[in-house]
Amino acid sequence: MDWLKKIPIGQYVSGKSGWLRGIDPRIKLSWILLFLLSPVLANSIWRISIVLFLLFITFLSFLPPRIWWRSLIFLSFFSLLIGFLTIVLPASEASSELTIRAPDEIPGAIVMARSWEIFKLGPFDFGGISLGPLIVDRRSAELGIKTTTLIFTVIHSVNLMLITTPPEDLVWAIKWFFAPLTLLGVPMEKLSFQLLLALRFLPLVQEELQNLFRSIGVRAIEFRKLGLKSSLDLLVTLGERLLSNILLRAEQGADSLMSREGLWLSSQQLRPSIVANPRYLWVNLSAIFALLIAIVLRCLYGTS
Repeated sequence: MDWLKKIPIGQYVSGKSGWLRGIDPRIKLSWILLFLLSPVLANSIWRISIVLFLLFITFLSFLPPRIWWRSLIFLSFFSLLIGFLTIVLPASEASSELTIRAPDEIPGAIVMARSWEIFKLGPFDFGGISLGPLIVDRRSAELGIKTTTLIFTVIHSVNLMLITTPPEDLVWAIKWFFAPLTLLGVPMEKLSFQLLLALRFLPLVQEELQNLFRSIGVRAIEFRKLGLKSSLDLLVTLGERLLSNILLRAEQGADSLMSREGLWLSSQQLRPSIVANPRYLWVNLSAIFALLIAIVLRCLYGTS
């Protein structure tokens, strides 16, 4: 029942191994923006290249495998499952067909048409129940590739940043990017500290979710006997309980903060030590250079 604790996604793991820990958090955020925005309106080759590049970074990051291999396997299986369902399940929109005359009606006519069908299996017959053939065309295949690569890219890229970046460094980088908003009167000091508290609450959310799953396993609830309506009511009740427990933890954290006179940390106190450390200069320069190359490649070869 402790499988959530064995798959830590989005939690910082302290340590000194791995060159990803020495990259400036501002550069990491820039890379994350590239991973999140570049798949938009990109072709399938670029999306698959991003996935392969993330796997290349993961295996050559010199991070301990125990902090990423479980989440990588789980995420890969989940992404492939969603992509397979996207390919197999029929689309909600009916495909438009162009009505043309039969080739037999036009003497000497040669029809040149592009075959969009990739794979066909069936039809099937199960005990007198006939099902239509399973057809995979290029449109469904491209949609499955886009879904699989998007899920993997978004979750795994953010996970790599979170497990190698302390929340204080991440908040400082976000505060640095949004520093011009302070000229407009936006209280970035308070907002950044609230974001830091939210990042600190991620393990608490995971713990509450684990407790709910454990309670269901202990009670041995049989959803088949409950029926669809009762099962949905139970899931809604569990969601309400999870939200109420999280809000209770947040209220307790706010009360403990106010008991300490409600002081928040300034941006200078959150400044990471690796920013001014010349030891990590070559790592940051290499990351900036690779980022520029990736942007150029996206503009040249990533458009659909």
